[in-house]
Amino acid sequence: MTSTVKSSWSRTRHRGTAAVALAAAAALLAGCGSSEDKADDPLAGEKADGGTVVVGSNNFAESILLADIYGEALKAKGIEVTYKPNIGSRETTYGLLKNGSITVLPEYNGSLLAYLDPKAEQKSTESVNAAVKAKLDPKLTLLESAPAEDKDSVSINAETAKKHGLTAQSTLADLKDIAPDLVIGGSPEFQTRHQGLLGLEKEYGLKFKSFKALDAGGPLTQAALAKNTVQAADIFTTDPTITKEKFVVLQDPKNLFGFANVTPLVHKSGLTQEGVDTLNAVSAKLDTKTLLDLDSQVQLENKDPLDVAKSWLKSVGLD
Repeated sequence: MTSTVKSSWSRTRHRGTAAVALAAAAALLAGCGSSEDKADDPLAGEKADGGTVVVGSNNFAESILLADIYGEALKAKGIEVTYKPNIGSRETTYGLLKNGSITVLPEYNGSLLAYLDPKAEQKSTESVNAAVKAKLDPKLTLLESAPAEDKDSVSINAETAKKHGLTAQSTLADLKDIAPDLVIGGSPEFQTRHQGLLGLEKEYGLKFKSFKALDAGGPLTQAALAKNTVQAADIFTTDPTITKEKFVVLQDPKNLFGFANVTPLVHKSGLTQEGVDTLNAVSAKLDTKTLLDLDSQVQLENKDPLDVAKSWLKSVGLD
């Protein structure tokens, strides 16, 4: 089943929400996550010194954590690494990659494709990556994707899951008979987009009791689902609220919500083959369940993302 991503609206909104949450912890994040190596100004345009790999991150918690994971794996191979954290929008990071100020950036393949070609179809992880590579600046390339995805999902609360016998192995199709009894929540756009109610009805035959306009996977949606004001909602697949509130993420076998695999985007001349192999080895070990757990450690347990990164790399033999 094909899925066409017309824009990166959900990713942009999700990251805006995360950035707001990060603001309250800005001082903490400034002092953790490889702080001894990070540049004072993430937007500084100087190119890396010869042999130094610069790992960038956007200004939300998961990106910072991923940057530490990939960066520390490179360090474990004896590669010199510095960091440019909390950069901001894709428009900025893409420019810094092109001019060589950043060597490596954790990206999301489907969202990157939507930025490069909003009309591109997304049929599989492989086809998405091929389409991205065809659109990239020639100085850049995309490495292998992790199984881990941070994307939209229809999730249900624990009460609804228990009532209807639904588990993490259940799919959206399993909602068909019970959807008429459920209120679903999400951003206003979710009601009118194919990657929303329109697609849920077309691809899975789901017709819900009603729709409640909230926000794009943010605190309003999370609270409404936790309080059972809505029984189903658009929640991002690595949102720590899933862990905290025991939400159940329903599987999407028809890929209605496209692809958002964690995938390193790199400046070709700044990374050796050893570096490429190292990052690919990290991606091979990183699945959605693992990333959700690591995000939860940082965002719910207030652990230092650098410590979380190092601990996980050690646990999978990549330290």
